[in-house]
Amino acid sequence: MGEFVDVLVGTIGRAHGLRGEVTVHVRTDEPERRFAPGAGLTVGGRPRTVASARWHSGTLLLALDKVTDRTGAEALRGQELWASVPADEAPADEGEYWDRQLVGLGVLDASGATVGTITEVLHLPAHDTLVVRTPSGERLVPFVGALVPVVDLAAGHVQVADVEGLLTDTEDA
Repeated sequence: MGEFVDVLVGTIGRAHGLRGEVTVHVRTDEPERRFAPGAGLTVGGRPRTVASARWHSGTLLLALDKVTDRTGAEALRGQELWASVPADEAPADEGEYWDRQLVGLGVLDASGATVGTITEVLHLPAHDTLVVRTPSGERLVPFVGALVPVVDLAAGHVQVADVEGLLTDTEDA
């Protein structure tokens, strides 16, 4: 059997209702898969099973086994939800990546020089955005083909286009 990695798939928010449901700040592209009834998750270091999941006004509501009332739900507030997934699993569509594949990759400028490291992927309404740590601070790079034309997982880097102000302040140039 192959290797597995733990992946952050959400964070528990406030309790919802009286029967133990919680709101979830979703951190996965596959909520219907990761939060399917019967799916195993780790919450606060303890294994849990998803009892039910439903969408309500754009918010995921989750019920976990052994959490049957509002008090139990409130006690979970702020806890991270982790799923164990095969380490070599990849998205089905070419050109799509999971956050775990991108975080930690080096960032090269258009000339091939290392300029930073991806520390996070933000899922914004318009498009995903890479948070890049550079010597001069954090930079936000829209994760679109025109600005990030090269993603080389095997080599461990992405390469960004030569766009003024993308990785440096224009007065630094």
